[in-house]
Amino acid sequence: MENSPHIKKELTGYIIRDVFSSLGLSIYILADTYFIAYAVGPIGLAALNIDLPIFNLFNGLGLMLGIGGATIFSINKSKHPEKSRSIFTQVLSFGILLGLIIMALGLIFIHPLLHLLGANHETLAPSLTYLRIILIGSPLFIINNLVLSFVRNDSNPHLTMIATLSQSLFVIIFDYLLMFPLHMGMMGAAMATICSPIVSLLILTQHRHHPQRLLTLQHLTLRFKPTFKTIQLGFPSFLTEMSTGVSIFVFNIVILHLSNNYAIAAYGIIANILLVGLSLFNGVAVGVQPIVSREFGKHHWDNVKTSLKIGLLSALGIAVGLYLVLIGLKLPIIEIFNHEHNQQLIRYASAGIPLIFISFFFSSMNIVNNLFMTAIAQPRLSFFVAIMRGYIVLIASVLVLSSLFGLTGVWVSVPLTEILIFIMGMLITRNLLKTIDQ
Repeated sequence: MENSPHIKKELTGYIIRDVFSSLGLSIYILADTYFIAYAVGPIGLAALNIDLPIFNLFNGLGLMLGIGGATIFSINKSKHPEKSRSIFTQVLSFGILLGLIIMALGLIFIHPLLHLLGANHETLAPSLTYLRIILIGSPLFIINNLVLSFVRNDSNPHLTMIATLSQSLFVIIFDYLLMFPLHMGMMGAAMATICSPIVSLLILTQHRHHPQRLLTLQHLTLRFKPTFKTIQLGFPSFLTEMSTGVSIFVFNIVILHLSNNYAIAAYGIIANILLVGLSLFNGVAVGVQPIVSREFGKHHWDNVKTSLKIGLLSALGIAVGLYLVLIGLKLPIIEIFNHEHNQQLIRYASAGIPLIFISFFFSSMNIVNNLFMTAIAQPRLSFFVAIMRGYIVLIASVLVLSSLFGLTGVWVSVPLTEILIFIMGMLITRNLLKTIDQ
């Protein structure tokens, strides 16, 4: 067994770049939320929160194809380079087709979709304005996440960091210009958002100059098996991303039943901050994944275990820092998104923040642990944990606890879910590591 002395340095580099990339995305999420809150008000925030699950769908599909395909790419890169080259063309073609289908279906059924997501007479108009434009960009969101994963796994995490930070900076500026000087409201926010993957993809084209590049577009030969394997490996990542969308959807419905649109707006603030944390934890996970997959393919088991340990500790460290900031600056953070000083919004958000963000201590490690299972080609276990975390345990918790404790039960259901999944996931990973030792 080999434990390369450079593995910690290399892994730290990957994690730092991907966390910075995620930080850029997080700043964009918060800026978009702030601009909408300031320009449109609490109803705009509620409308944004209703549309958020659609973003999770786009990102989830892009991550499914990107991480699934890139895992195959990394495992085969050293021993079967031709297989690595062909998988990119296969997956990219499928991603484009999938994006076009989703765009068409979404635009055709947009009104029933919004009613399903929980839009009411107050939020329907701004939700419709925002979602119609976002759906047009669905192929771009999917392709961008896909290409980012492959370029990262093709030994170029620095370029993916630049692409992600650049798209975030561009969108913040464009968001401001369209929503304030041009007074375009929700339409301006949506138009700025669909420009973000275009900026990223233009920068990622520079990967063709990278000296260690293996990625190339090849003549497309339709083969079902590589695409199916990609979906199989990436599906847990899709489920993990979609779990955020499903939780937002379920929480919106439950909160609206228990309270009003101001409670939805408060949850909108909480959900967007939650997305920031999950994005940073995912940055750690995707930084660990290429190294784990490569070392797993080489049978360097000590390096695999070292990578997991560093990933878990890094994610937990970020979680602790985030929680302390959120608790210490709770009211100023709420006021950033509440320029109307709505007291109902303050009351709901103040009650939710200390409870729901306890989940960070466990979700941080759950995300790393789940992607670790994918990285060592254990999609079934990763799938099982993702289903339990994002769907079965979470939905059961929120329905039961909200019926018993009202909104307090809604907030508590998130950390309870993450604690239960942490116990389950760590037991599974311990058994996997024992198998590797044998």
